[in-house]
Formats: sequence, structure tokens, C-alpha cells
Amino acid sequence: MLKLHNLKEDFKPEISDDQLTESEVLEELHALKRTLSEKMVVLGHHYQQDDIISLADITGDSLKLAQKAAGIKKQYIVFCGVHFMAETADMLTSAKQKVILPDLNAGCSMADMANKKEVDQCWKYLSSSTDQKIIPITYVNCSAELKAFVGKNEGSICTSSNAKKIISWALDKGEKLLFFPDQHLGRNTCFELGVPLEQMVIYDPGKVNGGLTKEQIRKAKVILWYGYCSVHQGFTGEQVQRLKKESPETKIIVHPECNFDVVQSSHINGSTTKIIETIAASPAGTSWAVGTEINLVNRLAERFKDKKIFSLSPFQCICTTMYRIRPRWLLSVFRSIKEDKPINVIGISDEIRIPALRALNTMLEIK
Repeated sequence: MLKLHNLKEDFKPEISDDQLTESEVLEELHALKRTLSEKMVVLGHHYQQDDIISLADITGDSLKLAQKAAGIKKQYIVFCGVHFMAETADMLTSAKQKVILPDLNAGCSMADMANKKEVDQCWKYLSSSTDQKIIPITYVNCSAELKAFVGKNEGSICTSSNAKKIISWALDKGEKLLFFPDQHLGRNTCFELGVPLEQMVIYDPGKVNGGLTKEQIRKAKVILWYGYCSVHQGFTGEQVQRLKKESPETKIIVHPECNFDVVQSSHINGSTTKIIETIAASPAGTSWAVGTEINLVNRLAERFKDKKIFSLSPFQCICTTMYRIRPRWLLSVFRSIKEDKPINVIGISDEIRIPALRALNTMLEIK
């Protein structure tokens, strides 16, 4: 569980942030960053805005940041991402270190689509419906409580970078797979691994028994949770088909959180890291339509000016919860660290930490 702190009570800056311009905020942030470099590290997810990324010591997707967090020795880890990422970092670091989330309201709509009570009900119903062994896999985009659930039930966590490897492991280990909370990553990955669509069913926690009969569960190889990423829902198969007609020379690369039609009709699909590496390795003059969060797309376009890079969607597909990490909030965090009175510290109880860490370690150990 998140250990919530009231920012105003925990730390009151001597100068009101309202008195500072945006440029003054950034100037002080970079000055404090240099001053605090011996005891603080800043992690930045790829979906953060440019001003935040400019302050990050390490940038990456969920898998890279989780791996890097495990090896960090500094006292303070400022995680510029969303709550489940900060929770993961807290579980992978020592008790002497403090993981800080600049805005405790920076959540994830996908993670909120599955909670412990709902997953417990699902597991009970699935277990009563079949004698076959079910392996639970949770996408890293979930609460620490659900990571703990997976750890207690012989499962693992996955990211979009390693989903294929983790799901292959699960399908070898058991006869059925429960994958939550993102149905699209689960469906796209399982299909790529050779599981036909007719062997996948969706468990909807808003319906009685998830909307599934026991016979449907017995026949299914994969049970997918009814969850999705609001950002990647913004990409459609129609957009892909239209672009193929209008710009046949453009390569379309999308994140596997996109729906099945988008992934199947695109040229390439892969994690944030794969998207970056694929575009980076492509020749100058190539054209790319990218199906993922707009901050990353814009950053790629700025970085690789010798290529044409734009969003697959004509609309702004933005992760609004990532946008909660604002420079002014980050400034309050840096000031609090300077005074050794940290605010917005993430704390996970041992009851949750131990089984969740088991699931995390399983993920990191699977080769």
C-alpha cells in the first residue's frame, strides 16, 4: 500500500512556488540536482514530458527502470513515473533507501481496472471450474497487492519487453494462464506464441462470474482480464489501413497494448524499448508512424531529425497520469531531500513486499 504524506505538512518551502516562473523552477531544479547528486538519483519513464526527462539520471521503460532500481545504492530514489513503478522500485531497494513519487496521485487507469478483491473472486471461481493448473501472470502495471497475489500463487510479473518470455514460461509450467490486467498485451502475446483466439476468453469483473461459464473456462487455454490502457485505445485498425493507402512507404510500429487489429495490421509491434531501438537502427530518410504515447513519439522525432516520425493517431494520445509529475512538484521533492525531510515516500508493508518480491524476482530470473 502507498504510505501517503501531505506535501504541505511535510515540507514548506521558504519561497512560495507561485512566486517562481517556469524557467526559475527549472533553473533551481537543475541547481539542486547538482548539489544532491551524491545522495539522490532520478528515474524517468519514457512517457514523461521533456522538462522532467532533462532531470533524469536514468530513463527507460518499466523493465529497465526496475532492473536499474535493484542496483542503485543512493539514499534517495526519485521516481518520475506512476505509483506502481515507484512501488516496484521500493520493493527492489533496501530498507535504508527511500523511494519518492513526486505526486502521489500519479496513478494508472489500467492498474485501477483490477483490485485484490476482484482478482481473489476470479481466482476462486476459476479454481472451482477446472482441475487444471492455472498460472497467474500480472503485467507490471498493477498494484503491489496484485504482485503479491501472483507471488503467492506460483506466478510471475511481466513487462511488455519480456511478456513473450514470461508467458512461454507460464504455459510450460501450467495448463492454463490467467493474465491481468491488460487484455491486449495478453492476447497479442499469446497469439504470437501460437495460442488461437478461440482458446482465449475474457473475464470481466463487472459481470457475474466474469461473464464466463465453467465450461468456457475448462475449454480455454488463456483467461484474459478485461482491462486496457486508455492511451493505446486511441489507435485503431482504421488508422493503420488509411495510412497504408495514403503513405505506403511509411512503416507502422505500435505497442502491444494496442488492440489486436492494430497489432496484426501494423508492420512491427513491440515494447517502448523495441520501438526506440528499431527506429534508431533504421536508415536516414525512412518514415515511421508510431502507436504509443505522444511524449515519446515527439522525443523520437526531435532526436532523429533525419527521419520522418509521427503519431499513428491524428489525436493527442497522452498519458495524463504521467503528466501529474510536474516540475513544481519535483522542486518540492528536491527541496525536501536537501533538508533530509523527504516527502511522498512510498512504503510497502512486509506482508505485501515479501510475496510481491518473490514474483518480481521470478520475472528477473526467467531467462
